[in-house]
Amino acid sequence: MSSNRRGLLSLLLFVLWIKGGTDGSDVSQTSMLWTKKGQDATMNCSHTKGAQYFQMYWYRQLPGRTMEQIVCTTPSNKKNDYDFGAFSKEKFSASKTEPERGTFTVKKVEPGDQGLYFCSVAEHSDTNP
Repeated sequence: MSSNRRGLLSLLLFVLWIKGGTDGSDVSQTSMLWTKKGQDATMNCSHTKGAQYFQMYWYRQLPGRTMEQIVCTTPSNKKNDYDFGAFSKEKFSASKTEPERGTFTVKKVEPGDQGLYFCSVAEHSDTNP
């Protein structure tokens, strides 16, 4: 096999399947994203539910695994100090500067990152009596 052909075969492409609001939930996002190994993959999410729905959650489901929440974002986090739980800020980042929009990035994509990624939004609720 020629080195040129081998180089083409060694170039790996990964797809991050992204689930948007297909049930009339007024939430939309990037439908499918292809990227090369080692590159960042950024997904956008937006909604038309109103500014009171300012909490945005990003999830993933890897093949054969259960769904996991990666991060919760709000526009009030000025330094992007979001709740990543058990997930690494070196691997994932999120940005949310306004209530109706946000982005999520998988940094330096690897084969193990391939899966379904999606966002959801929630209305802030005050639990004070």
